[in-house]
Amino acid sequence: MKLLIVKLSAFGDIIHALPALHDILERPEVDEVHWLVDQRYGFVTEVLPARVIVHQVALKGERPIRSAWHAIRKLRPIGFDAVIDLQGLIKSAALARACGSPVYAFDPQFLREKVSMVFTKNITFHAQDKHVVQQYRRIASAPFIASLNSAADVIPYSPPQINIENSSCRPDKNLLKQLKLGSNSYVILHAAGGWQTKQLPEQTWMSVARSLIDNNITPLFSWGNQAEETQAKRLAAQSNGYALPERLNMSALVALIHSARAVVGADTGLLHLAAALNRPTITFWGPSASWNSAPLTVEPIESNTIETTISTKGVKHWHIESSPTCGPCFKRTCKQFICMDAIKPESITRILHEL
Repeated sequence: MKLLIVKLSAFGDIIHALPALHDILERPEVDEVHWLVDQRYGFVTEVLPARVIVHQVALKGERPIRSAWHAIRKLRPIGFDAVIDLQGLIKSAALARACGSPVYAFDPQFLREKVSMVFTKNITFHAQDKHVVQQYRRIASAPFIASLNSAADVIPYSPPQINIENSSCRPDKNLLKQLKLGSNSYVILHAAGGWQTKQLPEQTWMSVARSLIDNNITPLFSWGNQAEETQAKRLAAQSNGYALPERLNMSALVALIHSARAVVGADTGLLHLAAALNRPTITFWGPSASWNSAPLTVEPIESNTIETTISTKGVKHWHIESSPTCGPCFKRTCKQFICMDAIKPESITRILHEL
């Protein structure tokens, strides 16, 4: 049996899809698994199991239609028994349908672009399939079940996990020496937020960085694009911290995360990568919801109205909730922005000092 997963973007969403991929690879009837990704996020697929065959399409390039046509011409002759659309957009559904049949996709209630249903078989989620990992796993199970219209049992959450030894990614063992960093001597601070509404005030980041320095720990500001680089270097300069000197590829990024004491940031790809690599993370939530996309396990080991601590194989993931009355709103912009102002640096530094 040959399957194609269409998950074009983004960084964190690809990490969230790993449990669904694992489910498919574990099925004895599946002989071959392919993955179609947007070229901009092809670097993320380096952490996939080596047996997964990755294809790229440049939908944001100079000739997106031509690139899509080339991808279809390459994929369609493979003869997939099923295609799993984990993107849920018109473009992903159309690509999936052109590459093979049938195409399984999201519950209609969770589709942003409902026209995509023209190309797909849409399944029904259980009322408790709230986390995106559960939803991806539900869609991935569709080719192997009798009915798409009922979900009698909730599908369990399974934490994304990465086995680097079983991937094409080879961590750069000389990276820390080149950056003059010692193992466990630094905390990665990822000030980028993707959405404007996910970003902490810069003063909060500087307070966290200075607190780390006071405890002889290096605050390392990471970044992934030019705007984030400018911000990271500004924050590092103002707080006497350190910013990455260059954009890291996946092999270097994995090595950096492996040796960090912890990773701090919003609901971003870097944080989800760190959790999947079994490193401690501290995330903060307001416009987006921890119950929808945070690193979780089945049972919380500690919780109160402000923070929730989740443990995975001895590694903890802390969620700091701003809990605004208007949220979570899942909006990228806001005219009355209060979410991240409610996250106090003391909530972050207290956890860091407990590590």
